Amino acid sequence: MNEETPKVNRINTLADTKYLKLYNAEYTNKNGNKRNWTIASRKELDTINSKFFNNTEDKIDAVVIVATHVEENKLVLIKQFRVPLNGYVYELPAGLVDAGEDLETTVKRELKEETGLQLIQIDYEKTKKKTYISSGMTDESVALVYCICTGEISKKYLEADEDIEVFLMSKEDGIKLIESEENIDIKALLVLQNI
Repeated sequence: MNEETPKVNRINTLADTKYLKLYNAEYTNKNGNKRNWTIASRKELDTINSKFFNNTEDKIDAVVIVATHVEENKLVLIKQFRVPLNGYVYELPAGLVDAGEDLETTVKRELKEETGLQLIQIDYEKTKKKTYISSGMTDESVALVYCICTGEISKKYLEADEDIEVFLMSKEDGIKLIESEENIDIKALLVLQNI
């Protein structure tokens, strides 16, 4: 039996909300069989179609911020309530890229909003400008941004739907968190394992 290269043939909208869309991708698998796959995306259907069928490069959806507080020499982590978990999870600060924003503007805005801290400098040598979160479920892409920051932790910039507590984590605190039964986002876990 000859194997073919899998390919998406058509995409249809299943649900369209402000921050999340669900699409059905009709595709042909390597054996030539027609299949369907549900894709969660932040992108509009026109953008998806252009990416899939015209090979248009898409922009990143969000930033994930690996920030070290320069005076404390500690990693900035947040503990945030997440509706899909109906509970709290330790994460790295992160957020969506607004229309027209560049990477630095988004990092500066999200770091300030979620933690009250100010961006000093991005380490572009360590920063990965496009990575994927959970490619079996979503096309969401993020920049994994390494940076240093300064300032005092504050909750005064949080949006109404954000319930966030900020932590400055030493290596020892990170080990304790890893060994605990607390919910930890995989990106935060990987960074904690390497500090």
